[in-house]
Amino acid sequence: MGYDIIGDIHGQADKLEALLKRLGYERRLGLWRHPSRTAIFVGDFIDRGPRQLDTVAIVRRMVEEGAAKAVMGNHELNAIAWATPHPSGNGEYLRPHNHPKWGVKNRNQHAKFLEAVERQAELHRDLVKWFMTLPLWLELQELRVVHACWHPRFMDWLAPFLTEHRQLRAELLEPATTEPEDDAAKDNAEPSIFKAVEALTKGIEIPLPAPHSFRDKDQIERNRVRIRWWDVGAADYPSAAMLGPEICDQLPGDPIPEHARIAPPTDKPIFFGHYWFTGTPKVLVEHAACVDYSAGKDGPLVAYRWDGENRLTNAAFVSSD
Repeated sequence: MGYDIIGDIHGQADKLEALLKRLGYERRLGLWRHPSRTAIFVGDFIDRGPRQLDTVAIVRRMVEEGAAKAVMGNHELNAIAWATPHPSGNGEYLRPHNHPKWGVKNRNQHAKFLEAVERQAELHRDLVKWFMTLPLWLELQELRVVHACWHPRFMDWLAPFLTEHRQLRAELLEPATTEPEDDAAKDNAEPSIFKAVEALTKGIEIPLPAPHSFRDKDQIERNRVRIRWWDVGAADYPSAAMLGPEICDQLPGDPIPEHARIAPPTDKPIFFGHYWFTGTPKVLVEHAACVDYSAGKDGPLVAYRWDGENRLTNAAFVSSD
């Protein structure tokens, strides 16, 4: 069977419809379907774009009718946490609304989706309930799909806590979305619910050796870097950090921690989104491809049209533009 792995949509239903048409999907009675292929969505259907509800409706209908599969992105996880009261009964939510530091940031990141659902409480609950049905990853016979990072050790550790379909259980929501107060706890090799879910949906960040830091595009000082987990040759900070060359050149040449070199499997392809790449879509390594090329901003919505190859090729990318 052929699969079309589609990147982060972020409410850009116009781009989604254009891409589906280009891929040969047809809309009949409100359902987009291909006569011989299946779409796979890598998550992040919501936030940022102008057509929030249309986007979710298209994806959800395709998944429920067997025309597509999908995994949970960090924006769906954030939406669940925003709508879930904190079990302490303190009037807050798992993703805080009124926190003096994070409340405004959390709302701003979620603003477009909230504009669409905040006055429709029943619809809001229904969509959050559907988000909970999304698995954290897909392990198919032919390929693998996750939103941000395929981390075999964390997956093996986390799986017994999930449903048989790799979905989050309600009782996992607090530990999955509440960062430990001790920041050092997430820097070691030991797994936890929070660290495992964070890695799968947001990727891996590691601390820079003290006293190193850098300033990001907003001039905020950072002492942690997100890493290229798919590249087994990225063994030191300059080669592993997902930063521009002007910053990477300033990083120490120390090796990254051994636990951050996760060595993902190479027996079948891995597809993911999340990373806001730009430019011409291209394979990252022969067995791994990112399909997020910033559709939520000004970029195209991108798919990888997979037809059974184990070594991925740049020619298989298809764009909405």
